[in-house]
Amino acid sequence: VEESIEYLKKRISKKVVFTLVSHVETPLVKLNVPLFGWVIENLSKNAVDAMDGIGELKFTITQLEDKLYLDVKDTGKGIVKGKLNSIFEPGFTTKKRGWGLGLTLVKRIVENYHNGKIYVKESSQENGTTFRVEFTVK
Repeated sequence: VEESIEYLKKRISKKVVFTLVSHVETPLVKLNVPLFGWVIENLSKNAVDAMDGIGELKFTITQLEDKLYLDVKDTGKGIVKGKLNSIFEPGFTTKKRGWGLGLTLVKRIVENYHNGKIYVKESSQENGTTFRVEFTVK
């Protein structure tokens, strides 16, 4: 996660503040680093779009018993409640240009390659959106 954030900081608007908070000393989750880096990149770029290039993107890692959580929170405009059930479906997009495959691939990478789960933990126009990626710790 830290490597992905450092990579993105150089390529995304300087008006976006990146924060990483980890409450876990050494997370023990087996990852395909390039694929998971792409997950972080896609979630981050979507967040930056939702914030119109200005705001905060906060990554928080926590562990509760055998579950490790990565929360990705932005200060963007949020996701309309009626769209929450569709965001991971192929073709869903809020952009004028785009195929609507980003979150579909993110979900596939998290679930099929990492045996995890991804979902919207919370979203509102006032507080932005938090995606949660959940792993079982071995």
